[in-house]
Amino acid sequence: MAPTPPNLDNSHKEAEAAAYEEGYRQGVYDGGEAKLGQLIPKQMILPELTVDDVIQAGMRSLTSSLVPLITTDAVSRELNEALIQGRSFSLVRLGDGELLTLAHDTVMPVEQVQRWGAFLPYAGVNLPDPHARIDMARAISRASIVGIPESRHPSYQGLLFPVLRYYGIDYRKLRLASSIVNYALNEEGWLRPLLTGRKILLIGNESPRLAVYLQANGLQIQGVVTPVRGVSDIQRIMEQIAAIDFDIAFVAAGIAAVILCVRIAEERGKVALDMGHLADKFNSGEMTLN
Repeated sequence: MAPTPPNLDNSHKEAEAAAYEEGYRQGVYDGGEAKLGQLIPKQMILPELTVDDVIQAGMRSLTSSLVPLITTDAVSRELNEALIQGRSFSLVRLGDGELLTLAHDTVMPVEQVQRWGAFLPYAGVNLPDPHARIDMARAISRASIVGIPESRHPSYQGLLFPVLRYYGIDYRKLRLASSIVNYALNEEGWLRPLLTGRKILLIGNESPRLAVYLQANGLQIQGVVTPVRGVSDIQRIMEQIAAIDFDIAFVAAGIAAVILCVRIAEERGKVALDMGHLADKFNSGEMTLN
């Protein structure tokens, strides 16, 4: 087949770029100025003000509705106090996987959740799974601190508040932090002091490599539990850690981590952190223990 003449190839790329630009411009309009236009009364206009101006004015009037999140240094202080006092503490985090698990056959049809969450089997849940859904809701309501997404994307806060409402969980009664508090604890230099001098239990598929890395950084690894085969494996994990003496559990086990952290805190009286992909980032070298 003869190659496409350069001028035709360039014309095709230019047409694609123009179509993309027009689609983007229309999307921005439909999602902003067009919606604002629908709120303006008939036979009236709102001159010289953009949708951003209106949003800023609206936000100023909604200041009293803002809900503060617990800061990273405050989370660190609470974790340290729990470790010093030898009391239970669970830090869990909610992302799209956890929220989709809660949402299936409750606020969303399971078929839609499966389309949005094709990654869920890898994260440890095969839908439908009503038991995982119920256990997750219970864990959230009992966790010491719940990390939530700051993003208002449909898969994040777009699901968070509907699912909490469905399960009768009042977000105002939860102690909320950012869902990326795991990274922030390390980036701001709080994680190493929390782990230093403590007996650490590692739970998750990345734990063997993570143990080598943390030991090379002078930390004491008391036990490694791997693999974790999703939420259906939680009871076996709890039985496996029953004989291990530890101060703090570092859990990187997908969706199962939320339930595991709360059970470890309640049943073993220990501190448990849902550290998620921070374990992968340490192992890959993308992040280092600060």
